[in-house]
Amino acid sequence: MPDRGSPGLFPVDLERFWEDDAASHGKWFSTDKPQVPLGIRMPATCIWDELGLPMPANADTEVQNPYEVPLELRKRYNERAIAIVGRPMMPEDAPPPGDSHFPPVKGITDVFEARTVQTGGTGWVMPSADTPGELARLLDRVERRSLREFLFPPNWDAEVGRIQERYGKTSRMGGGVRGPVTAAMSIFGVENLIFLIRDDPGLAARFRDVLADKIIEMTRVLYEVSGTRDRRGFSFADDNCAMLNADMYAFFGLPILKRVFAEFAPGPDDTRHQHSDSAMTHLLPLLTEAGVNHGNFGPTVRVQDIRRYMPRCVIHGQLAPWTFARGTDEEVAAEVRRDIEAVASDGGLVIATAGSINPGSRLSGLRAIMSTIQEHGTYA
Repeated sequence: MPDRGSPGLFPVDLERFWEDDAASHGKWFSTDKPQVPLGIRMPATCIWDELGLPMPANADTEVQNPYEVPLELRKRYNERAIAIVGRPMMPEDAPPPGDSHFPPVKGITDVFEARTVQTGGTGWVMPSADTPGELARLLDRVERRSLREFLFPPNWDAEVGRIQERYGKTSRMGGGVRGPVTAAMSIFGVENLIFLIRDDPGLAARFRDVLADKIIEMTRVLYEVSGTRDRRGFSFADDNCAMLNADMYAFFGLPILKRVFAEFAPGPDDTRHQHSDSAMTHLLPLLTEAGVNHGNFGPTVRVQDIRRYMPRCVIHGQLAPWTFARGTDEEVAAEVRRDIEAVASDGGLVIATAGSINPGSRLSGLRAIMSTIQEHGTYA
């Protein structure tokens, strides 16, 4: 029987919803599925608001996984989750042993010597060059850098062997990277990159090409070390892409996407994903040219525009994170219904937030989303 819930909660047949959701994922651009898939899972940072408790200082940036939240709070949250959305959302088992984690591996901005500093609980990448001359010398060093030696700490091989023997775990790395514009602006600065493209296109092209070279080299190394050389698919996270106009992005960002996708996601069914939590509607035609076929874009980007310019891109969105965190359940439901009515008929929509899920997002809002899917997002 449908669970009509407590007064004020949206009606949902909870058991049927989760059965239908499980049967609906992965069937992109097909209506041979029960309903529009749900792509939202609640993060641990939502626990305190849900329980009516003050959030510890910096928890919104420092809590990286549910195990960092006390077990008693996770259990209390799960009790509410089962009652409201029909299933627990947080693990209640013991966390993995501390010595079962692989040592950290360096990333693409490390390759370009950009340091990460902690400010207010958040890591910020600081530029490693400030002038064209400094950038040119940086590129000289980066071109000579062997990433197989650079990326891994000295104890990597010993630690991998120990972890594999004791826990049976293998490392799985690669397949995604900080997007080219975000990485370049982290390395050289936002305004610096814009002026470089305008004033010194030769050096900008060299920066672009070295960045693409190192993304490809780094990914090959990570796949080799992970034993996944034949892995297919790739993902970029490029919030700062919106900082470039279309011509500048076509010059700097687009060639990098094309090269990387051609290397690691060349097939028609390979996933070519971009997350860009920014107002980058003006770049949608270029992302289509790059071959992006899965997208999670900024909350000001409308599903109608995505579908107009990207007819074969699976849309993971476009519920505004601030609506989910601060809006009423009715406002959350209205945004989800808006997107379902606009584009769900082609089977290429996944209901998700257009960006990170923030503290303040409630289980009742998730239930409102589920109810809206069940009422307006089903396929005959």
